Amino acid sequence: MTAIADPRAPRAAVRRKGPNLEKWGWMYMRASGVLLVVLIFGHLFVNLMVGEGIHGIDFAFVAGKYATPFWQWWDVLMLWLALIHGANGMRTIVNDYVTHNGTRRVLVWALWLAAAFLIVLGTLVVFTFDPCIGFDAETASDVIIGICG
Repeated sequence: MTAIADPRAPRAAVRRKGPNLEKWGWMYMRASGVLLVVLIFGHLFVNLMVGEGIHGIDFAFVAGKYATPFWQWWDVLMLWLALIHGANGMRTIVNDYVTHNGTRRVLVWALWLAAAFLIVLGTLVVFTFDPCIGFDAETASDVIIGICG
């Protein structure tokens, strides 16, 4: 007579010690997504609906916005959140579809390096923006004259 072997005792799931980075990445995606919706729609409203709309966006408009710390920090926060959000989403896609560990590691590192480079570059552009370089009072708009005096 053939007997069915006893089933093996189920193993308890092995829990790793340390921080759960996947959980924190998941939570970041939700929180940053909500913040990005507010920041992006605020950005679009101010740029497209207030004042002259899209026809009013020129160098003087950007210089006027970047003359105040509020808009500098608004744009930097939007930049940081969007780039980290996008890199984390791409990391998730790479983890799901790349099967070779070495390739996965290289791609994830490349993603984070590219995101870090763009964050540093974008932050430097926002905070070092100077509309007064090459200032000529005869050809400058009233906004630029008001900023550069």
